[in-house]
Amino acid sequence: MKIYFLGTGTSQGIPVIGSHHSVCLSDDPKDKRLRVSVWIEWDDYSFVIDCGPDFRQQMLTSKCHKIDAILFTHEHADHTAGLDDIRPFFFKQGEIPIYAHQRVLKNLERRFEYIFETENKYPGAPGVEAFEVVNNQNITIGEKTIVPINAMHGNLQVFGYRFDRVAYLTDVKTITAEEVKKLQNLEVLVVNALRDEPHDTHFNLEEALDFIALVKPKKAYLTHISHIFGFHEAIQQRLPENVFLAYDNLEINL
Repeated sequence: MKIYFLGTGTSQGIPVIGSHHSVCLSDDPKDKRLRVSVWIEWDDYSFVIDCGPDFRQQMLTSKCHKIDAILFTHEHADHTAGLDDIRPFFFKQGEIPIYAHQRVLKNLERRFEYIFETENKYPGAPGVEAFEVVNNQNITIGEKTIVPINAMHGNLQVFGYRFDRVAYLTDVKTITAEEVKKLQNLEVLVVNALRDEPHDTHFNLEEALDFIALVKPKKAYLTHISHIFGFHEAIQQRLPENVFLAYDNLEINL
């Protein structure tokens, strides 16, 4: 299994447009972060979690040539705004399966009505096959069982996903003990850590590290990073030995 970090930034990305913050001016490629997304590949199967506004660039950079499914965590634009750019995959493969909470599917249908249209559809529009994600109901993609992990992004419900001994959670602020039980015996945990200071809807670094200590994965990778968190190399030096700051185009093979 390959885990490829397509993007590790927060909603504005890094560099932020017009910003003179030192991190936004950094020459280190690890400090340049597209909107958060990850590509999972095994055998001949390939899927992505979230499809944000940088999706086209991410697909070109990663050389991803096929998508068997897209799993959405929630409806915010930095996780969904690239949906139109599935067109090249649709033209080759037909309708692309997408998986999301019912609320998220309805949101996408409103915003991308032409993609979901069934009558008099514009001939150049892509198409999707929509599947509702329900908590405590597993998903099967390519003979792999994917377990939805229910969490809260402030007052908004979000889904993380576990596949084999890997779990991916982003935009998490709180999670119940029942959901944490679904995260036992992980090889890799990916979780958001926005910055040092507390935030209303995201884990900060302290909360993310406390969560990692609770789950006890062999390795953990932090994502959804804000520019105000600091420089990549400086942050990495502060982390426990089994915790790593993810960066764009990082590839993990299991």
